[in-house]
Amino acid sequence: MSDSALPLSRRPREGFITATLRLIGTTAMELTLAGRDLFSVFARTLYFLTTRRRDRATLMRQAFEMGNRSVFFLVVTMGFIGTILIYQGGLQLKRVVPDFSQLGANFLQLLVRDIAASIGALMLATRIGAGIAAEIGSMVVTEQVDALRMCSADPIDFLVVPRFVAGLVMTGFLIVLGGAVAFGAGALTAHIAFEVPFEVFITARSVRLGDLVTGAAKCVAYGAAIPLVSSYCGLSTFGGSEGVGWATTRAVVNSSLAILMLNFFISGVALLIFPP
Repeated sequence: MSDSALPLSRRPREGFITATLRLIGTTAMELTLAGRDLFSVFARTLYFLTTRRRDRATLMRQAFEMGNRSVFFLVVTMGFIGTILIYQGGLQLKRVVPDFSQLGANFLQLLVRDIAASIGALMLATRIGAGIAAEIGSMVVTEQVDALRMCSADPIDFLVVPRFVAGLVMTGFLIVLGGAVAFGAGALTAHIAFEVPFEVFITARSVRLGDLVTGAAKCVAYGAAIPLVSSYCGLSTFGGSEGVGWATTRAVVNSSLAILMLNFFISGVALLIFPP
């Protein structure tokens, strides 16, 4: 008699090691399948992007949704981040060596190389990623995506590509704007809290070519990752309104994880190419 035919009370209990291995294997298999599907979406997006002409009105509408409507949220967030970082860094510097001549230069280098792109992209993942997943997920559960397929329109070409292009363009613009606001807020904080003159704080002598290249690479990578991951989460929605909510949550979480992994990879490569 097989184990499945036995009553529940008489079935052998699964050991801790077996259950752990089963969980690890299942998780690894799910991640592999998800990675394969995400790569398929990315490859098809690049194919349609290079072989089809884009409707300018659609691109402008998506750029407005991702860019213009995210400006206030990103500016306020980056302003507070710049203020907090300079204030806390100034306090620590004051306790050790009360010399603030390098505070602005080092802060600008950190902004250009990492903070502006990474923190800004994480903020955009919550704003843009959730919106993309909710919009596409609602179209999936209401069978609008199936209607597109019946009309011989590929959902990747119709839904993902415009958001991908808009994300590439607007993410870089928003990150540059957010970095400028953070630096300005930091300069004002340093002047008020530590009496650092603006002409001393505002300097770019510590920023090198490698910092600019690293920051630009992160802007491009994050601008591609956020719409791709969010669109994939939206297209994989199932169920009703509960499924849309779950897709929105997955989009924010997965986009944030993608940003962190890309940050680690790009920073590591940049460290090898542009050693300190």
